[in-house]
Amino acid sequence: MTDVVVIGGGVVGVSTAFHLAEAGAAVTLLERDVLGSGSTSRAAGGVRATFSDPVNIALGLRSLEAFERFGTRPGAEIDLRQHGYLFLLDDPDDVAAFEAGVSLQNSMGVPSRMISPAEARGLSPFISAEGLVAATWSPRDGHCTPEAVVRGYAVAARRLGATIRQHCTVTGIVVDGGDIVGVRTDQEFIRASTVVCAAGAWSGAIGDMVGVSLPVKPLRRQIRVTGPLAVPPGLPFTIDFGTTFYFHAEGPGLLIGMSDPDQEYGFDTRTSDEWLERLGAAAARRAPALTEVGIARGWAGLYEVSPDHNAIIGESSAVSRFLYATGFSGHGFLQGPAVGEVVRDLVLGRPPVVDVSSLDVTRFGAGAARPERNVV
Repeated sequence: MTDVVVIGGGVVGVSTAFHLAEAGAAVTLLERDVLGSGSTSRAAGGVRATFSDPVNIALGLRSLEAFERFGTRPGAEIDLRQHGYLFLLDDPDDVAAFEAGVSLQNSMGVPSRMISPAEARGLSPFISAEGLVAATWSPRDGHCTPEAVVRGYAVAARRLGATIRQHCTVTGIVVDGGDIVGVRTDQEFIRASTVVCAAGAWSGAIGDMVGVSLPVKPLRRQIRVTGPLAVPPGLPFTIDFGTTFYFHAEGPGLLIGMSDPDQEYGFDTRTSDEWLERLGAAAARRAPALTEVGIARGWAGLYEVSPDHNAIIGESSAVSRFLYATGFSGHGFLQGPAVGEVVRDLVLGRPPVVDVSSLDVTRFGAGAARPERNVV
């Protein structure tokens, strides 16, 4: 018998399992493949608190604190590099919005600030400042290794008594009179009264098992890693907001990527030559020095996109003890530590460390969407 079944072995799932086990709950995590094999292992690894929504700022700050002390709790090396986040802005409307965002961030303890294009180029020498109006800079932000975070949480969760089952596919959730009875898998039936859906892009199918609509759609995002080049020490995670082109140091080269406005929803994770051409065009515009660099490898993963590009976190009012943490739209990895704490608190029936009531799925039906601006 287990108290809680967590479905999904990405960062949100393993963080939830760790925090529940640490609190003394009997928890079983189910992953249909291997841990981190979904979106987490294919993420760019950015960690930040520079958002436009106060809830996201709070989740980002609390997660940053957790990443900073990850070596002692839960206890693992994650290659955290706090070289900052740099948003490049070429639209006056974006500048005004980011100025408001910086003001809000500062009021909540984030050390972000507006800087000039010349200052931005000093921080990120690969870029061209042509056409830029301003930039934002937050030195505490950075990036780390997603697989190491997942592994660190999983090892610690097991040490605290959690059961983690890989290659175990959930086939159904049994509900009797509105109460969860247990979870069916392709191997066995697990009796439990509480289920947490942390299945990322696959969350919609899990919600359907209990009749709870989770409006999450999968969207392909692609990444490439360059061959070796002379990367300046302390290079920040640099984002050209107008094109969504971004890069940060990765091994001896750079990890680079951008969104694709023509990408259709779906579970396709093949890489695309057409996207690579768009990437090249964006690089030529904002970082022309990178257009001659060779590509060493690349991959594609899935964003779990919600209607307002904000997380969906809460507990169903129709099915007793069905909770969900999904729909992060690209910021699930960086919020994973804090979200694990929040879900722990919701499961245990105590006020969460961050008030996420505004992220409940019911906001969509109530016309209370919370669009997050600072996403690419």
